Amino acid sequence: MSVSVSLHPDPFGPFLQVEQWQQQLGGDPAAATSLFIGRVRGTASDGQPLDALELEHYPGMTEAQLQRLATASARRHGVAAVMVRHRVGLVLSGDAIVVVAVLADRRGPAQRCCHELLEALKHDAPFWKREWSSGVGTWVEGNTPLTAG
Repeated sequence: MSVSVSLHPDPFGPFLQVEQWQQQLGGDPAAATSLFIGRVRGTASDGQPLDALELEHYPGMTEAQLQRLATASARRHGVAAVMVRHRVGLVLSGDAIVVVAVLADRRGPAQRCCHELLEALKHDAPFWKREWSSGVGTWVEGNTPLTAG
């Protein structure tokens, strides 16, 4: 099992990140790949237009926690490989903020692992978030759970 986690202060191309990761893995491609690309919304939690989302983190601790979350999910679902790329710093509305890719021998484990890992990142990753609208920054309290629908 391979787990690759990295934080990025600068914008990145999500598909390029996945392609480079798969090349680094080498060998035969897995039968199933589950992929999620998250982008910063255009609306703040108060309904105002969102210019950017700022993510602060504690270097070293954040990467270690993301690695633990990804490894635990990969083990639970028996997948071959997991990749997490996450932005930090100021991320503009519409920019990619997270990419999660999971390789497995079947679609079920790949999709379940990807879903579980995204929820873990949303709720358990040590990021402090501030929404920026019209030059005013507001700290976000808590995270948004997955809702039905």
